[in-house]
Amino acid sequence: MTTTATGFAQLTGTYTLDPAHTRIGFVARHAMVTKVRGAFNEFEGTAVLDGENPAASTAAVTIKTASIDTRNAQRDEHLRSNDFLAMETYPEITFTSTAIRQTGTTDFEVTGDLTIKGVTNSVTVPFTYEGAATDPFGNVRVGFEGSVTINRKDYGVTWNAALETGGVLVSDKIVLEFEVSAVKNA
Repeated sequence: MTTTATGFAQLTGTYTLDPAHTRIGFVARHAMVTKVRGAFNEFEGTAVLDGENPAASTAAVTIKTASIDTRNAQRDEHLRSNDFLAMETYPEITFTSTAIRQTGTTDFEVTGDLTIKGVTNSVTVPFTYEGAATDPFGNVRVGFEGSVTINRKDYGVTWNAALETGGVLVSDKIVLEFEVSAVKNA
């Protein structure tokens, strides 16, 4: 089954994120000259897709902050600490949709409440529907990709260090990246 952009009706149902084929990542500027990329390796999420009325769809994701991975153990420990994500006090980052709007043939805006370190703000993530297929095991899969830039200070993540040359060690703006593969529940 391959679904064209106009064939959303057949996708109606409840889906579970497939962590083995989904990436929830981020990008931050480091020392104002390069980018550090990372991801969260442990998360769970569901989406209820309404193919006839996309605005009636919903999505929710829970991310384990301890699963942060930037491929550098020392940096990851610092990110888990009270300087950044304070994982002991705030073990989860959550996102719960509040509105979904179709903006183009395969484009959607998913607005929701993003909670980091106990602070909740509304964010709108533009997503592109990448398609649907039935995998070799008979599961219906859908794919979506999106990204949004947030200011980490809006969530109380304020630690930084000044550079001798001016500027700071860690950018305030963080790009959140979502490459989602979800499997339709039986």
